[in-house]
Amino acid sequence: MMRIGLASMNKRFGIVLICLVALGNVRSEEAAQEAVAGPVSFVGHVLPILARAGCSSGSCHAKPGGQNGFHLSVFAHDPEGDYQEIVAEGRGRRVFPAFPPASLLLQKPSLQVPHEGGQRFVPGSPFYETLVRWIQEGMPYQWPDEAELEGIEVAPAGGRYVKGSTDHLTVRAVYADGTQRDVTHLADYAASEEDLVRVDEEGQFTVGRITGESALIVRFMGKVAVARLTIPADRLFPPSEYASLPVNHFIDRIALEHFQNLGLKPSKTSTDAEFLRRASLDAIGTLPAPDEVRAFLAEDSPEKRAHLIDRLLADPAYADHWAVKWGDLIRPNPSRVGVKSVYVLDQWLRDAFRRNEPYDRMVRELVMAKGSTHRDGPTVVYRDRRKPEELTTLVSQILLGTRLDCARCHHHPNESWSQRDFFEFAAYFAEVKRKGTGISPPISGSEEFFYHAPGGKVTFPGTGEVLRPRPLGGAMEEVPEGADPRERLAGWMTGKDNPFVARAIVNRVWAEFFGRGFVNPVDDFRASNPPVMEPLLDALAKDFVDNGYDLKHLMRTIMRSHLYQLSSLPNETNLEDTRHFSRAYRRRLPAEVMADAVARVAGATVSFQGLAPGGRAIETWNNKLDSLFMDAFGRPDSSADCPCERDRRNSVVQSLHLMNSEDLQSDLADKTGRAAVMAASERPVPEMITELYLLAYGRFPTEEELAIAGGAFEGEGATRQTALEDILWALINSAEFVFNH
Repeated sequence: MMRIGLASMNKRFGIVLICLVALGNVRSEEAAQEAVAGPVSFVGHVLPILARAGCSSGSCHAKPGGQNGFHLSVFAHDPEGDYQEIVAEGRGRRVFPAFPPASLLLQKPSLQVPHEGGQRFVPGSPFYETLVRWIQEGMPYQWPDEAELEGIEVAPAGGRYVKGSTDHLTVRAVYADGTQRDVTHLADYAASEEDLVRVDEEGQFTVGRITGESALIVRFMGKVAVARLTIPADRLFPPSEYASLPVNHFIDRIALEHFQNLGLKPSKTSTDAEFLRRASLDAIGTLPAPDEVRAFLAEDSPEKRAHLIDRLLADPAYADHWAVKWGDLIRPNPSRVGVKSVYVLDQWLRDAFRRNEPYDRMVRELVMAKGSTHRDGPTVVYRDRRKPEELTTLVSQILLGTRLDCARCHHHPNESWSQRDFFEFAAYFAEVKRKGTGISPPISGSEEFFYHAPGGKVTFPGTGEVLRPRPLGGAMEEVPEGADPRERLAGWMTGKDNPFVARAIVNRVWAEFFGRGFVNPVDDFRASNPPVMEPLLDALAKDFVDNGYDLKHLMRTIMRSHLYQLSSLPNETNLEDTRHFSRAYRRRLPAEVMADAVARVAGATVSFQGLAPGGRAIETWNNKLDSLFMDAFGRPDSSADCPCERDRRNSVVQSLHLMNSEDLQSDLADKTGRAAVMAASERPVPEMITELYLLAYGRFPTEEELAIAGGAFEGEGATRQTALEDILWALINSAEFVFNH
């Protein structure tokens, strides 16, 4: 690669250039100096201009195949290739050293000739003059003494801002030789929460009218900086207002400090009935039984909530409920890897949760998978993800909470991860070998074995360089000859100082209990997506590691906090809060939990394909097992590429299904169902209605509800059974039933 550039070409066209300057068709050197002081280079000046103008975006010349024969790399991740494309491709037709203003590189974006991308800068502007100077100076790629860009700094880096206020960001590039450069006009800006604050392309930001925290993300040539803004409420409360609020342990202490800083007051404590239903659905995916509700509401022990949490985490349904959640993340399509393989993986998950296997051991078993796909569950992940690159995207996203898939093709646009980082991480899986019959959809029924043997390699795209394994953000690994590189990876991931694993799993578990994580989406940790309440995330991660990666300990800690036990009813300060956990967020029940809840309330015996009679939906191990109900309520598509994050939103399809499902109507009218059995009994009407409320809502009905429901028995042509069926149908179709609140 030529580093100094094509300066000699200027000499060749010297006479012509002198004549053109004499004619006054170029701007003076003084005007050009106003754009950039000092030598201009492609890496230091031209690339940032092209990026700022949008030329290297995925919708312009960096899209696959380029645009009109001009192809740049996405986010300028391949500067050498971009340089060649501009100065050499097509015999250098895009630059004209004899008369720089005649270069296509200048004429098209300034609309002196037609350009589909519109005008990106005007003649005489600083950007335009910088490009002119670069061509005049010989189009250098990089000067010999030019310092490398090390990072960027943004000011202000954060602060508290009154609603409706404005301010301006200043961005400075920091180079290896200690010099700095103002790149405010070249940086790219975005807000993590645009309903809280908006920022324009010049770095000017305006604070909105909603209380909360937001991050302003600044990007420049692959470097990212973040400014954290706090927008407090119009009225802040003195510490005395928070001093009397319950504090069960460190979660509540950190949360109250956070609320005080924002001017939020947490909602009131949930009722015992609300807590019992919420905790049961969250921990074991099961509605509490009426007798359990009665006993819990009658108990007056101050420790009854703590005792309930312990009972729930010891319930056998715990393993099935949480195995389903993890199945969403790593369960492959059975038509691809085979039905038996999927079953083996599912049983490994359920067994791990039954034994409360430490999470670091689960991570190690997944990373170090070996053996038979018909006996050893983790090997099924390797059967599905057959290339090091595919394993890299799965392991990083599921276990590290970091999406590396963009870096597979180019520098990650929102993070510091480069394409080299991606493939050096993939090198850990280079020596995984397999034998036996591979996949052959749609059957893939044969057994396959996975093991380690020396000899594999991962090469860097474009150069063919053989890469050694290196962890994200860590030093290059020296793997002893003959050793499995994955052993080093597993050791790094499960080390107490690992910056990813504990935070990632804590965030996932927190999201299951609160409806969203500290980081949202839960598997997208990056500098440009900072956590809410980060001190609490860090404290929970440390506590999790200090207690042996015990998942039940983590869940117990979360559920015993007063924060988890808040009501979902807002107060005047937190009505608009959807991300700071100052109240419980209402969440639609997951598909399997919803199916089991409907069956339990209706008293129906539901059979699922692949399960013994009476099996529950949370025991289903294969998303291809037929269930229109679970499909309607967001069960992942088994043909989709996992991890399968569920769509938790409610929909018209779900409402119509509950109102009109023939299967539900059959269950309600079944001769052995709850309505029929109750109708045949001699129980008084109020007692039967109360039983149904305890089943569906985990609470006693109010006097008004008793009266309204009792009216169903007095309608024309009503019988005890039809009245009970109508009441059940109404309860199941209510928001109180469909949501965990």
